[in-house]
Amino acid sequence: MSRHLQHDLDEAYHNLLFLSGMVEEMIDQAVVALCERRRELADEVIAKDAEIDRKEVRIEEECLKMLALHQPVAADLRKVTTMMKVNNDLERMADLACNIAERAHSLSPTPEFPIPQKINQMVQLTTGMVRQGLDAFVNLDLDLAYRVISQDDLVDGLNVQVIDEITKLMEGNPSWVTPGLHCFSAARHLERIADHATNIAEDVVYMVNGVIVRHRRDWPRPTSKPSGE
Repeated sequence: MSRHLQHDLDEAYHNLLFLSGMVEEMIDQAVVALCERRRELADEVIAKDAEIDRKEVRIEEECLKMLALHQPVAADLRKVTTMMKVNNDLERMADLACNIAERAHSLSPTPEFPIPQKINQMVQLTTGMVRQGLDAFVNLDLDLAYRVISQDDLVDGLNVQVIDEITKLMEGNPSWVTPGLHCFSAARHLERIADHATNIAEDVVYMVNGVIVRHRRDWPRPTSKPSGE
C-alpha cells in the first residue's frame, strides 16, 4: 500500500467513525424521545439530519477519490468498498432515527396510549446490535459480527409481537387507532435499523475474509484470508 493511499484511508476511516458516533447518539435520543414523549429531544434528533447527510456525501466522495486515484486491490479494495457501504447504512439509520423522532412528536398528544412493553425490548436489542455492529467494524471482530447477524431474527420476532399487541389495543379502543399507527411505524423503523446493523456486520465479514454472507444463514467462517493480500 502506498503512503498516500494509507493517508487517505486513515482520514476517511476517522471521518466514518465520527459519523458512526453521531448516528448512534441520534438513535439513542430518538428512542428516549419516543418512550418518554419528549418533543424537545425529538426536535434535536431531526435537526441533526442535514449534518449527517453532508458528512455521508463527503465520505463517499473520499472513497470514490481513492478508487479513482489509487486503484486499490485485494484487502485495500475491500476496505474502501466496505467503508462506502457502512457509510450508506449509517445515513439510512440516521433517517430512520428521524422517523422515530417524528413518531414521538405524533404520540406526545396522547400520553395515555400505552406503548407496548415489547417495544422497549426491541429498543434494547436494536441499539445493542448497532453498538456491536460498529464495534465489530472498528475492531474487525468476526465473532461479534456473527453475533449481530444472529440477533436479527429476534428483532423481527419482537416486531411481529408488537404489531399483534397494537392491533388488539386499537380493536379495544377506536380512539387509539391513530396513536397505534404511529407506534406501529416506530416499531417498523426500529426493525429497519436492526437490518442496517446486520448489513454492517455482514460487511465486516466481507472486509476481513472476503466472504459474502448476505442472504445466507449457514455463515461460513473461513479462518484463512483469501489470496492476493
